Amino acid sequence: METDSSHPRHTVRAAYSARSQEYVDLFGSMTSTHPSDRALVRSWAAELDGPVLDAGCGPGQWTDFLTDRGLIVRGIDLVPEFIHRARGQYPSLTFEAGNFEELEDATGSLGGVLSWYSLIHHEPANIHVPLAEFARVIRPGGGLLVGFFVGDTVEAFDHAATTGYRWPVRALSRELESVGFEVIEAHTRTGSGYRPHGAITARRQSLR
Repeated sequence: METDSSHPRHTVRAAYSARSQEYVDLFGSMTSTHPSDRALVRSWAAELDGPVLDAGCGPGQWTDFLTDRGLIVRGIDLVPEFIHRARGQYPSLTFEAGNFEELEDATGSLGGVLSWYSLIHHEPANIHVPLAEFARVIRPGGGLLVGFFVGDTVEAFDHAATTGYRWPVRALSRELESVGFEVIEAHTRTGSGYRPHGAITARRQSLR
């Protein structure tokens, strides 16, 4: 059991717990998502075969969205307030408190993992840890979709909750490839009034 309160996970959990209602009000429904993001997640989900993990599910809107695509989906999140909200909003779905560095799923048991902006607070030196865990639980040929903030270099920025990190597409792609993923495609989106967004779809390579 984790006891070190200085661990970065505790900082992230505390920051989002303190602002959970604000987050839900701003981002806790599909109406707050960009149409191109919905289209991307929808097309990615159509290629999956097997159970899916929504890693960093927040209040559960993407878990519900994927379930509506006919998938069996489980959501996990660090923040207890988000899990409580998700269970109340979507009582027929499964939500659990947990972190991405120590998943309970068996090796090769999942058809895919959605990590939609849930790795933005992971320190770059340690990003390989959750990515390797995703690689462990996704079966060969299964899919991963990562949403993130794009930058010219790997760099920290002042996120409203706690320190976040921007990634160049190529740099994050290399991290994915290093743990056993084949990058399929990358998307970026920019516009007035918000940070540049990115998404990478990847496939779990066959085990060697």
